[in-house]
Amino acid sequence: MPGSKRNKLKKVLSPQSPPPPPADPAADADLMDDLFAQLDSKDAVVQQETAQVIQQVQLNQSTGTQDSVPPPSQKPKDRHRARLARKAAALVDSLSPEDPNHAAQMEKETEEERAAITKTCKQLKLHIKEINPDGHCLFSSIADQLHLLGIIPPEQASYQTTRHAASQYIFTHPDDFLPFLPSLEGEDGTGAMDTGMMSPREFEQYCASIRDTGIWGGEPEILALSRAFRVPVHVVQGTAPYVVVHEPGVVDKKGIVYISYHRRMYGLGEHYNSLRPTI
Repeated sequence: MPGSKRNKLKKVLSPQSPPPPPADPAADADLMDDLFAQLDSKDAVVQQETAQVIQQVQLNQSTGTQDSVPPPSQKPKDRHRARLARKAAALVDSLSPEDPNHAAQMEKETEEERAAITKTCKQLKLHIKEINPDGHCLFSSIADQLHLLGIIPPEQASYQTTRHAASQYIFTHPDDFLPFLPSLEGEDGTGAMDTGMMSPREFEQYCASIRDTGIWGGEPEILALSRAFRVPVHVVQGTAPYVVVHEPGVVDKKGIVYISYHRRMYGLGEHYNSLRPTI
């Protein structure tokens, strides 16, 4: 990355920067564009999962609002998004459980995942505490664990606490996260850095979305929370490696945060649960 761009990025996103501004509706639109792009994937599984995620995101966005399909009077880009949304809906319909081969494969993968996670939990003497699959599951799972370990009080054991903490940590440590956050508009998009990383504006929107919306969390947010609370986070999953370890670097808290990652076991897609000690 040229020196001038790196210096500009550090200036805009320095640790002394104020908190990210409130989430911009444009950020959600950009995230949807990124999902829509995956509808053309040659991988049938990616297509299926992307279409299902798009439908769920739109369902979440439309709750308490008007019809999410833009009227014909809106600009071409919005009409294009509406066409892609209809494509996603059609794809979901075409891949319904009525297809016996598809249903059998999904059932097989679901059972394999369930067995693998159950086995690992048994070895670690843990059991699953179900977390509501509402888009906040990662943050709710870690909040439950932080309360269990006595790191946060019960009144703060909510996804709002962990969303704010993850957002603030990522925002104040851009150099640790930007290499893993590709520009939502692609490497050649307007404002993207030479390497295809997020522009300063995209990065601000991303952090604000993590804090203020129901956007799903993943690896960057797990690492951010591990470092923010200075506690290891171990993620149990259904494929090797069966336990993914996130170390904060500096540990001053006793205990380990245990959560489980489910790719197939929940109908709405990827999901996280809290793992508590078996009594």
